[in-house]
Amino acid sequence: MRDLKIPQQRHPEKAHRPDNAQPKKPSWIRVKAPVSDGYKETHKIMRENKLVTVCEEAGCPNAGECWSQGHATMMIMGDICTRGCTFCNIATGKPDSLDVFEPGRVADAVQKLGLNHVVITSVDRDDLKDGGAEHFAQTIRAVRHRSPGTTIEILTPDFLKCDMSVLETIVEARPDVFNHNLETVPGLYPEVRPGARYFHSLRLLQRVKELDPTMFTKSGIMVGLGEDKQGVHQVMDDMRAADIDFLTIGQYLQPTPKHHAVDRFVHPDEFKAYEKAAYGKGFLMVSATPLTRSSYHAGDDFAQLRQARMEKLGQA
Repeated sequence: MRDLKIPQQRHPEKAHRPDNAQPKKPSWIRVKAPVSDGYKETHKIMRENKLVTVCEEAGCPNAGECWSQGHATMMIMGDICTRGCTFCNIATGKPDSLDVFEPGRVADAVQKLGLNHVVITSVDRDDLKDGGAEHFAQTIRAVRHRSPGTTIEILTPDFLKCDMSVLETIVEARPDVFNHNLETVPGLYPEVRPGARYFHSLRLLQRVKELDPTMFTKSGIMVGLGEDKQGVHQVMDDMRAADIDFLTIGQYLQPTPKHHAVDRFVHPDEFKAYEKAAYGKGFLMVSATPLTRSSYHAGDDFAQLRQARMEKLGQA
């Protein structure tokens, strides 16, 4: 699928991890093969605009389905991350300098694909003073200028090494959805997200709401990493305390034997129970299925999210 192969030395920390067996996937995890004309056209546009997608970098199981509809999640600021999360297949190392022309190329691709809703994410850039906040803002503005009718969802890193004021730069650019994933329960952070801090991520999302109470906030976790149900419910409560609107829960799928082991495959009935509980806790929108990912069906979900807010405010 990729035109360029990532050199092995860009994953130095993975080479020292012990191998973990990759269990056979259950019958309820099915994905479409990437063979449609729509998929090929999306792939062509991404390559012509020299864009990176998290769909490819992270090996998303939904790429065949999403790309067939032109729904590629664009990953800005390069394809090398400064973190080394044990669940993630994105390369770790020293990133290249920012490409000042990238925001325009993203905007061009969004226009060519005719997207009504676009998701833009990035690697962690701890090497940058603002963590890449201004680059996010420039990309949002470029897409707005070229495709004013397109709604924009961003999936950001945690900006852990920056002053929290960098969030103002992004919020002022007015994305429609501000997403930052907690990824897992706090007790698993040392082994799953060793470079991140659970309560910092919560505070980041809470701060977005303080800066703009009308902006939709979104976060997600994976299950099957070793958490228990009580831990998942506690994360839901923490998210609601931070006034997060939209929750996603999906099954963790181990990319390679060098990554964190799959603890178990969570049955679809358990996902339904999580969804019911989350709505009961006050989330406006919940997506909880084995194949749920942050950007999976993001456009349709955003329409439902907006409708849910209108109904809550009695404006529907």
